[in-house]
Amino acid sequence: MMASMTLDWLHFTPGPAFAGGLAIGLAAALLVLLAGRIAGISGIVGGLLRPVRGDVAWRVAFVLGLVAAPLLWVTVAGPPELRIEASDAALAAAGLLVGVGTRYGGGCTSGHGVCGIARLSPRSVVATLVFMAAGFATAFVLRHVVGA
Repeated sequence: MMASMTLDWLHFTPGPAFAGGLAIGLAAALLVLLAGRIAGISGIVGGLLRPVRGDVAWRVAFVLGLVAAPLLWVTVAGPPELRIEASDAALAAAGLLVGVGTRYGGGCTSGHGVCGIARLSPRSVVATLVFMAAGFATAFVLRHVVGA
């Protein structure tokens, strides 16, 4: 039996998605052009955990921007409706797995998927394909095998 997929047109938001992607791309491009740095979140935060003199200020500014932007959005537009269908333990386990994965993969989806592919890095292309395949496989197993 062939599974069918339907698109939730009511919640389809190509405009905001495009604007968000444009903002991420612009921020990543500016960081590499102005500071010579790759906008990989795991690397930026990891650099704060083992600080090097003269290499902390831009990292702190970047992380503060990541925190300030959604706070500004909530102030202007109000908080979004949140619905997380997972236990605290599942969320903690997922976070730990992502952290371990970024260490083994030599970076995260922002570093490889946004910046690495833009630089035509073969390693980043492979890493992003692996991220995506793992995500597809996990979603398939959870929805169609486990039934979660």
